[in-house]
Amino acid sequence: MIKKIALVGFRLSRGGSERVMANLSNFFDKKKIEVHIIIFHNELGYTHSGIVFNLGKLKTEKNSIFNKIKRFYHFNKYIKRHRFDFVIDFRFRKNIVQEILINKYIYKTKTIYMIHSSKIEVYMPNFSCLTRFIYNNCYKIVAITKSMQNLVEKKHSLKNVTTIYNPIDIIDIQKEAFENIDLKFKYIIAVGEYDSDIKQFDKLIWAYSKSILPKRNFALVILGTGKNRKHLLSIAKKSNVEEFVHLLGFKKNPFKYMKNAEFLTMSSAYEGFGMVLIEALACGTPVISFDCLTGPNEIIEHGVNGLLIENQNIEAFVEGMNTLVLDGELYNRCKKNSRKSIEKFSLENIGNQWLDLMDI
Repeated sequence: MIKKIALVGFRLSRGGSERVMANLSNFFDKKKIEVHIIIFHNELGYTHSGIVFNLGKLKTEKNSIFNKIKRFYHFNKYIKRHRFDFVIDFRFRKNIVQEILINKYIYKTKTIYMIHSSKIEVYMPNFSCLTRFIYNNCYKIVAITKSMQNLVEKKHSLKNVTTIYNPIDIIDIQKEAFENIDLKFKYIIAVGEYDSDIKQFDKLIWAYSKSILPKRNFALVILGTGKNRKHLLSIAKKSNVEEFVHLLGFKKNPFKYMKNAEFLTMSSAYEGFGMVLIEALACGTPVISFDCLTGPNEIIEHGVNGLLIENQNIEAFVEGMNTLVLDGELYNRCKKNSRKSIEKFSLENIGNQWLDLMDI
């Protein structure tokens, strides 16, 4: 008998958790599982498989309470009609009343809740009694790093938490990485939302300006979108590296830019997993990152596939960037090991862990 799985998320574009949802839909579909993707915003971009139920098409510009109730009604009706074997929920879950209603009255099947950030309060209430009331009896809570699982268990004393890392389609990434790019200069790269205080691109630009990279004619390329573009450019100007900092906006295929970069930088205040790290490594590009919560220290093996820098130590970050440029032996070792180091995150490997979890 064919199994039916619903993947519930906000959208199918832009974010790391959304890319994971799309990747898993492709894997489940290849395993002859009937996949339904339910999204609440009318945004599709990532390659996916299965049937998409797009509640975003019902969303009005005013997004009134009546419009929200209408979408909630259709969401409930769709879940009830299809009688899924499993629901996997990727959403942020900050509205406690809404989540109690969904958990107790809509999700009547085996439900798996994802936690994609070390900021676990956006997925479950700070009050442990409420968290246990909502999540204690669900089929499973899946954290995407072991340190994240430990955070949840320590804070809320839940016994149904496990870890499954985010998967990447290594073959697809490596294929896209070989497309040509129009950049004719040497560069390092960063990827993320310009508006995000989490990514700390302002700190990255400052650190870059203090490194030897501008003097060695290595530019800094940042891929992403957001209203803070002008602000970041002003920081580059004040730091006297305006001609070397390139904010190229969103790129549908970031992997070809990652592949041709000297290395990828991640200067985040905190992360969920750090998908860009494993994506860059899949492209054969070494990485450097703060040892922030959570993810980087479960991806980077210091001195083997990249450099792990003391959390928020800007001076050490500058020194790390210098080292990757000056120490050819270290750099070549990290580059040689990059692809092999992330084989455990392959879509096939992680997908099979999901099948084992659901006993499919």
